[in-house]
Amino acid sequence: MADSLRDQLLKSGLVQKLKVEAKPAPKPASRPAGSGKPHHHKPGNPAQGNNKPAGPRSGEPDLAQAYALRAKTEREERDRAQREAEQRAREKRERKEKVAALLQGKTLNVADAEHPRHFPHGGKIRRIYCTSDQLAQVNKGELAVVQQAGRYLLVTADIARQIEALNPEALVLLVDPNAPADDDVPADLIW
Repeated sequence: MADSLRDQLLKSGLVQKLKVEAKPAPKPASRPAGSGKPHHHKPGNPAQGNNKPAGPRSGEPDLAQAYALRAKTEREERDRAQREAEQRAREKRERKEKVAALLQGKTLNVADAEHPRHFPHGGKIRRIYCTSDQLAQVNKGELAVVQQAGRYLLVTADIARQIEALNPEALVLLVDPNAPADDDVPADLIW
């Protein structure tokens, strides 16, 4: 039992078998002895400068060209989308400035108004406070409600139509006096 594992492997003959299997196969003697540099065969004449790597066949672009082309088209698409977004933002800003100029000094909101006029806007029920005379005029269609800079403002119907021509989203409420009365209640609330 004093034999080491190595001695046991040598006695069994396993180590010798492993050494034989681990030996590399003899190299073929294709080059002359004493020559330190391997000889490589290059197709083409070296004087012609035929050092190009073999490219893809049948006129297909290589991978680098394909990636460059894709990057270029993506960059052009991003630039075009950015220009369009800037143009839309510029037009929206100009419309808001025109609406603000049109509303300058023409709003009819009263600070101490007590009567709320409720209306739907943006999926919610909103309200604006009016005097009793203004409330009657809103319900007749003589006054309208517009939105400017997050505030609801009372204006005349003529001003409201001009604002609607500039920016239809700014007009919030303009009652049509000629509309039938059954239009006032949504169809899903009628029993």
